[in-house]
Amino acid sequence: MITGGGRGIGAGLAKAFFEAGYWVAITYCSGKGNTERLASSLGERVAAFALDQSDPLSIKKCIAEVEGHFSHCVDVLINNGAIAQEKPFCEITADDFTTMLNTNLRGPFLLTQACISAMQRQGFGRIINISSIGGQWGGFNQVHYAAAKAGLINLSQSVARIYSSDGIRANTIAIGLVATEMTEHELSTISGKQKAAAIPVGRLGKVEDIAGIALFLASPQSDYISGQTINANGGMYFG
Repeated sequence: MITGGGRGIGAGLAKAFFEAGYWVAITYCSGKGNTERLASSLGERVAAFALDQSDPLSIKKCIAEVEGHFSHCVDVLINNGAIAQEKPFCEITADDFTTMLNTNLRGPFLLTQACISAMQRQGFGRIINISSIGGQWGGFNQVHYAAAKAGLINLSQSVARIYSSDGIRANTIAIGLVATEMTEHELSTISGKQKAAAIPVGRLGKVEDIAGIALFLASPQSDYISGQTINANGGMYFG
């Protein structure tokens, strides 16, 4: 199950997992058409589901629909869906902060909570949280976004601490600058162009870079990795 699977990194993840032989559930909040077209183009092993991850009732309904459609629980949950908002620190309102945390942190928490019992029963599960370099070194015009992404890193660590003995592995991919629709505006600014030019590997990230890491973390080859943060940032940050 890949949240926010209709575009950008989520769409790249969906394609990669489909090609690797997985049955894939992709979710959308507002991009129903794009997500359903992607699912249709990939084939019968992929299906699209509505999800507002800021809404606990929507999460419960979506998980039930996914399990009913595939006649199986979620083996691999990739918390990729997120929102972004650029605002100077002093202009971020209480409502802005609440909306950001409800979607980008509480949502992944509730989704993980909804899937964990079935993973325990079968003795296998993978939780992969898509975080950001902003959650590691802080935000500038996206302080509330960075705070939520920092919390996501700790969520992986906490789940790993509690559930690793049950065969469940929880890890984080902290991405740097990846060329997607969400980063298009940032990368068009002077500061964004300066950041891109300073990436040690000499290029922006691609969705394929992230998909390859996610496939590894979902595989048996990563069985001894849990509670870790994999930095996919081209050398921008080493922490």
